[in-house]
Amino acid sequence: MSPKNIALLTDSCADIPKALAEEKGIYVIPLRILCEDGEYQDGVNICNQDIYRRQKRGEMPKTSLPAAEDIEIALDRIVKAGYDGAIAVMMSSALSGTYNLARIAAEECEGKFPLRAYDSLSASLGQGMTLLQLAEDIRSGMSWEELTERRVPFLLERATAHFSVDTLEYLQKGGRIGKVTATAGTLLQIKPILSFAEDGQLCSEAKVRGRNQVIDKLVELTVQACGAHKRYNLAVANGGAPEEMEKLKEKLTAALPEYDNLWAGEIDSTLSVYLGEGVLGAAVQILD
Repeated sequence: MSPKNIALLTDSCADIPKALAEEKGIYVIPLRILCEDGEYQDGVNICNQDIYRRQKRGEMPKTSLPAAEDIEIALDRIVKAGYDGAIAVMMSSALSGTYNLARIAAEECEGKFPLRAYDSLSASLGQGMTLLQLAEDIRSGMSWEELTERRVPFLLERATAHFSVDTLEYLQKGGRIGKVTATAGTLLQIKPILSFAEDGQLCSEAKVRGRNQVIDKLVELTVQACGAHKRYNLAVANGGAPEEMEKLKEKLTAALPEYDNLWAGEIDSTLSVYLGEGVLGAAVQILD
């Protein structure tokens, strides 16, 4: 029989606020952060502000996959909570191995507990808003077959996220630069606007001069991605720039006022290792 009571599973790079994840039945597996003084779990005993402080004093934390036991613990919690199936949406496989861990777990669960794993080919906003919309769909009674065969691929394909970083330094040092060309733009205050390519790698979408133009460019790109569609979700996020995120949210909702849902999040510790402080992001997910 198909599962009726369905949980959602993800990793800490989905950037869903803890209280909201608990409310929506979304279980989060923390990635691990390796620091000079030991190992931490993203969102459990380390946050983005801790990463920024370490970076400012010259430390370069590193990231690590969750342990296999972390997924086992999450699945055990899901079963004990009374769920009879789960859908996992994980960070882009081009940037992390969490999807592969979830895929292997799904294979091992076959015949015992229905678990379907999906590669978001994204992270943060695109990943998180997909999970939050799926929570809405589950609550409205959407079936396991509809969710796993059509809805998840539909939502992932129609989520577009853009974000600005204040520097490419940490992406370079962390080896996660992907398709982004690092330029000597620091002195010119060139701010790159990044997105995700079809293969889940980071790619450069635009460059602007100075922080003041960042918000307008993020709004412009999000409006372009929405096009003429009438039903959509919006999301915004920040890493150490909460006041600017509020300005971004205000301008975005003025430009796209007919949204179904609007979600706001904070960049996690794992992504902060590579993005540094001063991140702003905006995303749209087409629903029609």
